[in-house]
Amino acid sequence: MSVVLPRAVADVPSRADRVFRRVTTGAGLAMLAILVVIGFFLVYRSGPAFDASGFGFFTTVKFDAANGVLGVLGLLYGTVVVALIAICVAVPLSVLAALFITEYASGRLRGFLTGLVDLLAAIPSLLYGLWGFSFLGPQVVPVSAWLTHNFGWFPPFAHQDNTLFLNSMFIAGLIVSLMVLPITTSVIREVFTQTPPGEKEAALALGSTRWGMVKTVVLPFGRGGIIGGSMLGLGRALGETIAVSLLLPQVPQITTHVLQFGGATISGFIANNSGASGLALSGLMAAGLVLFGFTLATNFTASVIISRSRSGAGVDA
Repeated sequence: MSVVLPRAVADVPSRADRVFRRVTTGAGLAMLAILVVIGFFLVYRSGPAFDASGFGFFTTVKFDAANGVLGVLGLLYGTVVVALIAICVAVPLSVLAALFITEYASGRLRGFLTGLVDLLAAIPSLLYGLWGFSFLGPQVVPVSAWLTHNFGWFPPFAHQDNTLFLNSMFIAGLIVSLMVLPITTSVIREVFTQTPPGEKEAALALGSTRWGMVKTVVLPFGRGGIIGGSMLGLGRALGETIAVSLLLPQVPQITTHVLQFGGATISGFIANNSGASGLALSGLMAAGLVLFGFTLATNFTASVIISRSRSGAGVDA
């Protein structure tokens, strides 16, 4: 037997749903419009730089607006190297931390660690940069010297004579990894918590150890989340500004010697030269446009990977 509700009562949920749908749709369209406006603004302001340099803007390492030389290749190289170093350090730590929080920690400890990881994301990047510049950098110098002494045959660990190990892309990557760690850990942890309990219990019932269950059930289920979280962290690392502006000399160059003094990133270089005008300002806008497109492509790829993975489709997939 069906129950017929009064018309006034029946219309309330549908009206609320329509309002909620319109508000959320408007918010989504507003964010899209903001991205489009930012993109058009960067394209418009970077026009003089592209007119002056042409395609050479993407193939020139040096950025010297005073002499009419504009190039983003050296800046883009440093940005990618620092981001890759950060991801190589942060992702293994994030996976291990997410596994411990979801599979090994007790209930009270799990809540504490979850809040602690999320709290790391609230620390201003300026504090990370100051801490890295004044404390971590000098502490890492002996590690860099040991790496180049024992593994100098590996090109990234080689160094030139009479060079310093401070203010290197390696140190900048370590600092950025600490800033990438919270978002990567949070994404991976959320994916691991969606692992179907029935599959985990079945693996344990068949005699599997806790690690065996993690290896055969949790990690395969969360593979898409690990990749997606890593790429979201990569997008975060690509756009880091304040910390790298303090840690690197911001001199565009292409070098495999990541342990020695030198290097620059797009965001850090823009921050250090924010008072520029004329052609220099247009060149900075063009460099920002390159970083804008590169970051959007990275985040879009991450969202596609997550949505197509089993974990992104839901636990019933």
